[in-house]
Amino acid sequence: MLTYPDIDPIALSIGPIAGFGPLQIHWYGLMYLVGFAAAMLLANYRAKQPGSNWNKDQVSDLIFYGAMGVILGGRAGYVLFYNFGQFLDNPIWLFQIWTGGMSFHGGLLGVLVALWLFGRKYKKGFFEVADFAAPLVPIGLMTGRFGNFIGGELWGRVTEGPWGMVFPGGGPDPRHPSQLYQAALEGLALFLIVWWFSSRPRPQKAVGAVFMIGYGCFRFIVEFVRQPDSHIGFDLFGWMSRGQLLSVPMVLFGIALLWWSYKQQDQAAAIVDNTSSKVSKKTSKKHAKS
Repeated sequence: MLTYPDIDPIALSIGPIAGFGPLQIHWYGLMYLVGFAAAMLLANYRAKQPGSNWNKDQVSDLIFYGAMGVILGGRAGYVLFYNFGQFLDNPIWLFQIWTGGMSFHGGLLGVLVALWLFGRKYKKGFFEVADFAAPLVPIGLMTGRFGNFIGGELWGRVTEGPWGMVFPGGGPDPRHPSQLYQAALEGLALFLIVWWFSSRPRPQKAVGAVFMIGYGCFRFIVEFVRQPDSHIGFDLFGWMSRGQLLSVPMVLFGIALLWWSYKQQDQAAAIVDNTSSKVSKKTSKKHAKS
């Protein structure tokens, strides 16, 4: 059994300030900042590539829009998908972000809305923006899972494996460090896949589709060793968790989107070939007459 590194989830405490108590900066929040900073660096790198059609100001705006989508959508998604009953009892709780609770799937929906708004502002197509943004996301997912691990939350199910850890608040039994599994799969592995895939010319929509398929599959797998929310348990078949239930549509939509993107590419290529063939025939007839 491994020893859980009992790190204080509060990275820095200043104060008390003006009678309001100390200002506390949590590791979880810092991990979000690291993720946004990484996205900024990666986006600027891609924007500098020839023919990118992006500039530094657009990148800065994109990260701001994305951050708002993550925070607002992530909170709303957690409240609606995982704790709607508490919201009905106390609607103000929706705005009490400091109490904890964020959802990836809610954050994804928030980011999609943010990307649409960004595209309208800069006259860019939604899928053009989404394909550019998709490779920037996984590093933030990885740092966010590190924040979960440091905070001793969202731990895994009980295990007898030598990699199990006893988490504060998780009972006396060793559990899977599922936060680290998610950091490795949804974060690092997904980043390598999507970054590599997007480094070459792809049909529009394909990069975003690969991200959705990859995340959905990795999340579905890790959910088998992640402890379901105690107030929810399993949603279907006695084994499917809420995270898995939300990931299935994501994978299916990603597969359909990937098929559609290559279908459109093939149709466009066929039109070009047909046009070229007609032009070639006309040119041959003119030469024959002359």
